[in-house]
Amino acid sequence: MEYGVVLFVTDETIAPAALGPALEERGFDSLFVPEHSHIPVRRESPAPTGGDLPRHFHRTVDVFVTLAVVAATTSRLRLATGVALPAERDVFHTAKQVASLDLVSGGRALFGVGAGWNREEAADHGIDPRRRGRILDEKLAAMVRLWTQDEAEFHGEYVDFDPAYLWPKPVQSPHPPIYVGGESEAALRRLRDHGDAWMPDTFDLETYRRVRSWLGEQGRPDVPFTAFGADPDTFDPAGFANVGVDRVAFWVDPGGERDVLTRLDAIAERWIR
Repeated sequence: MEYGVVLFVTDETIAPAALGPALEERGFDSLFVPEHSHIPVRRESPAPTGGDLPRHFHRTVDVFVTLAVVAATTSRLRLATGVALPAERDVFHTAKQVASLDLVSGGRALFGVGAGWNREEAADHGIDPRRRGRILDEKLAAMVRLWTQDEAEFHGEYVDFDPAYLWPKPVQSPHPPIYVGGESEAALRRLRDHGDAWMPDTFDLETYRRVRSWLGEQGRPDVPFTAFGADPDTFDPAGFANVGVDRVAFWVDPGGERDVLTRLDAIAERWIR
């Protein structure tokens, strides 16, 4: 079992240049960084955990800038968006950023994606929130073509372009693995059709068994699973390896350097050393 960390990086938290080496020195295999372009002041979408939306959602540093800095200060750590929101993003810029991160890191990028919970955020990007899942699916398919074809073209309902060149190509072949977040029916279809790995934020073993069985029926029996956002103090690992979970990504509260390093020491002492 590998162990990673999920951490919001903001202008008030530990800096990426300190975070990356700290994770690598303690034996973590990966860093998952969430993304939000902005948070609308007027919002009806409920916060993911209920109650008031925590301050760190408002102050995220750009995810690809963060991961590029971490790439420059580490040599082994896997660098993951956890999750990025490609439905809200330009398909060409995103394809280039993911491929560039993979290039400069020597093939360590993981592309974690989701449709996003904040409908108002999506609307501010000019997309219908009700269609953000379908837009995401098309953009994932288009990016795979941009990564894997020298002259890529795509003609869909939401993404449409004639043959185009886009370099650099990723180091990983055929492209950085796409980690699909979520447990909804739409997310599982996305996993089947576009994903290379699954990263749900559930810790119910029966859900993992059900999805593993379903993937086998779909001809995808070997999809890797990452248990995403686990509480390192309460997580019970019993049975997870048996359902194909090969990584646990622990949630770490956003904080200053001293607080985060103290927390990483405690997690590493319990789970890695």
